[in-house]
Amino acid sequence: MTTNDRPATGLLAADTGMGAVTLRVADLDAMIRYYRDGVTLELQSHEGPIAVLGRGTTPLVILQHAPELKHASARQAGLFHTAILFDTREALATAIFSVASRYPGTFTGSADHLVSEAFYFTDPEGNGVELYFDRDRSAWSWTHGQIEMATIFLDPNGYLRDHLTEAGVASAQADPATARRVGDAVVGHVHLSVGDIPSAREFYVNRLGFETTADSWPGALFVSAGGYHHHVAMNTWNSAGAGKRQLALGLGKVEIVVPTADDLGALGERMRHYDVDTRDDGRALAFDDPWSNLVEVRAAARTLPVVE
Repeated sequence: MTTNDRPATGLLAADTGMGAVTLRVADLDAMIRYYRDGVTLELQSHEGPIAVLGRGTTPLVILQHAPELKHASARQAGLFHTAILFDTREALATAIFSVASRYPGTFTGSADHLVSEAFYFTDPEGNGVELYFDRDRSAWSWTHGQIEMATIFLDPNGYLRDHLTEAGVASAQADPATARRVGDAVVGHVHLSVGDIPSAREFYVNRLGFETTADSWPGALFVSAGGYHHHVAMNTWNSAGAGKRQLALGLGKVEIVVPTADDLGALGERMRHYDVDTRDDGRALAFDDPWSNLVEVRAAARTLPVVE
């Protein structure tokens, strides 16, 4: 990995993770139904043009109503997919069953990636969605600092036979507004369409502070913090040569969560060192990547000690 004289504190903390992904949408009600009724997220709040969906108290997808905007060109940089990570195979199978039952035309494929088991969909407005489960890290394999991943066919019907339970079926078929959801979920990673890989590496690795985990796949780069297989992936498969994005439907914001305010402060210093234009509102740092994808980094909320 080329560091370009990156400061010694130039890596994101090992406990860094992903926060919610914001999507600008044309039909807010239809998109709420897809992510709630299909993907099995919970509608956490809906105030005016903003709807927040997630699991428990964790937001995963924020929908921003913007009917005045148009869809972006398929060749433009932006979101490739939002990847929702489930904590058990049962929870993943329940979500797959739910989407397949309620939105059967949105399934696009599945794969065993060695590190994970993944199922792919496209939401009603063309945004990619990955639903996946991670194998235990002890089963991952690294060679010369690179994570070994593959794309092996994974039979979705076989997966449901093996992992869908009666509780999962009941949850998927229940009224989505009151259903008891199976398992937990977070945004595990975000996959972006970008114009070129060298610029992506310079920004996300050398400046932002992720580490490269895989770069041997043509037209793709995978990066992470703390030895995860990837928190952010970038590819040029549809978007080679793309320039800055114009305001359009689709990706609105990618959120990254660092452990502490000190980590956030260190990142702010590092980005200023590289003359990256940052906006700091006292709660989070926001900046644009080379294709005008908005990235916001915040510190994790502190948990107050329990007083007995």
